Amino acid sequence: MLANEYIAIEEKYGANNYHPLDVVIEKGDGVWVHDVEGKKYLDCLAAYSAVNQGHCHPRIINVLKEQADKITLTSRAFRNSQLPFLYKELSELTGYEMFLPMNSGAEAVETAIKAARKWGYKVKGIPENKAEIITCTNNFGGRTITIISFSTEEQYKNGFGPLTPGFKIVEYGNAKALEEAITENTAAFIVEPIQGEGGVIVPRDGYLKETYEICSKNNVLFIADEIQSGLGRSGKLFAYQYEDITPDAVIIGKALSGGCYPVSAVLARKEVLGVFNPGDHGSTFGGNPLGAAVAREALKVLVEEKLIENSSELGNYFRSKLKDVNSNHVKEIRGKGLFIGVELNDEAGGARRFCEALMQKGILCKETHDNVIRFAPPLVIKKEEIDWAMERIGEVLNME
Repeated sequence: MLANEYIAIEEKYGANNYHPLDVVIEKGDGVWVHDVEGKKYLDCLAAYSAVNQGHCHPRIINVLKEQADKITLTSRAFRNSQLPFLYKELSELTGYEMFLPMNSGAEAVETAIKAARKWGYKVKGIPENKAEIITCTNNFGGRTITIISFSTEEQYKNGFGPLTPGFKIVEYGNAKALEEAITENTAAFIVEPIQGEGGVIVPRDGYLKETYEICSKNNVLFIADEIQSGLGRSGKLFAYQYEDITPDAVIIGKALSGGCYPVSAVLARKEVLGVFNPGDHGSTFGGNPLGAAVAREALKVLVEEKLIENSSELGNYFRSKLKDVNSNHVKEIRGKGLFIGVELNDEAGGARRFCEALMQKGILCKETHDNVIRFAPPLVIKKEEIDWAMERIGEVLNME
């Protein structure tokens, strides 16, 4: 079948909730993917940072196959032999005391919200049903009803009300705005150390530390959403590590399984996740043995193959090469590690046409917020592959 035949079937039967580029991918290996017509592409999106370890990493695939031959799902009604070791290895890697596994990133955000509210009532002493959670402009945590309720993107909310109450939104990057918004009923502040969907927005130096200290002073939980920025994407294990803080809780997902299976989690101090009792929260698939085994190997690959260090080194190189491109279309290049945003001027005609042109030249990336091109390749990328890409990126950024 040709690509247009696949696309026609998808358009006929699928809900119109995405606007993908018209490439039909059939297989992948490392940083490269192939479409159904045999064309090869350099993946510069990595499934929104879910494939940090590269497509179909052989170590992760082998573990997935081995575990699938043993047992895939027990539910949390019974214990399994993989989850305890995932907990232990996460603790050794991150320093956190307690973990709650889920599947999708949105589920992990919902878990953090529930934990923060219950902590507010049971530990801080907020009056019942009065807990407030503060979030930031341009945030993105998923698309459940509760999560879109604190979004500033109107499309995400349009037609989906009534929305969930209990949230305040302050300007991202403005510590004073957070301080002014906190009341005695504030349970938590949830923040992305780097906003991915918002356009790879990197806050000013010191912002995270200032807001962390404001939260500490006011007995407010500081929760870092590292679903996109974490697990090596920013050039460190977590992006919050660029500043001297330890969040009360961290939300992770995506690359936790190397793109091979949906696995997410909330990592936290025992005081935070310790508020849960049996029956308070759960998921049939959350913490299943297949997902736990895959996540364990995905974490080992990140560390043992030094992908975090590669992200730091080659992220700096990639950004420097992008800054060497002399294009009237480019307004700003920003990012950390291999988490890079190229913001275009309003006169450029939107980022979509540049992404489509890059696709024609064998590079896959995606626009975000209309005028930003996001470059976030798998962390296994090599310098020569960046050089190959830059020849084509330079041409496209200078097109009429």
